[in-house]
Amino acid sequence: MTSYPQIRAFGDTGFSVEFGEGIDRAVNAQVMALHAALAEAKLPGVVETIPSFRALLVQYDPLNTSRADLEAQVRAMLAGLKAEQRTGRLWRLPVCYAPDLAPDLLDVAERCKTTPDAVVATHTAGRYFVYMLGFMPGLAYMGGLAASLHLPRRKEPRLKVPQGSVAIAESMTTIYPWESPGGWHLIGRTPLKLFDASRAEPILLAAGDEVTYTAISADDYVAMLSRVEQGAFDYAALQINEGQVKP
Repeated sequence: MTSYPQIRAFGDTGFSVEFGEGIDRAVNAQVMALHAALAEAKLPGVVETIPSFRALLVQYDPLNTSRADLEAQVRAMLAGLKAEQRTGRLWRLPVCYAPDLAPDLLDVAERCKTTPDAVVATHTAGRYFVYMLGFMPGLAYMGGLAASLHLPRRKEPRLKVPQGSVAIAESMTTIYPWESPGGWHLIGRTPLKLFDASRAEPILLAAGDEVTYTAISADDYVAMLSRVEQGAFDYAALQINEGQVKP
């Protein structure tokens, strides 16, 4: 049985600090705690730290430190590390599940032995934790998808996934912030921009946030999309208080 944390080499100028296996909030909390501790410590030679679900990549400048010295400092930090699960903002994001915006909804329903309406009901009943952002600016990896909707990624990824597509794969859900290639199952679309350089905070979601989805009609989607494109949409109104949503 593997004992964690483990430190493994990662190229000539980096190493990975691994805290466990799989996708787990307690494991991820340890990753983010070390990420924050290193940012605060500002150790000489550290170039950057990159968190993932279960590990932290530490990249360093070998002209300013050595692997042995830096690893010793990190091990000392680990001995006193106190990991707390992050608490971020809670969002209610609108999604239209109309067939022309949800090309995989029927297929997902058939493969999960249920109906499209039941898929929508299950998806909107969930509360999803943003573990990390990656792949492209604004793309949030959100865990907590109901087991009844777990499916592997598509065997043949699409070359173009429309911006705002709401997708699921395995135990995760996400929203594509840009038109891009992608292999997740598309079950809806939001009119929102998950990344907008014109906003004071260009990236809407952050690691530690939680998300719920609410179904909207095609007409509401068109109306919201118009306000978003005009820069008149109030994103702050999407943040909700704990008392407004069931856990």
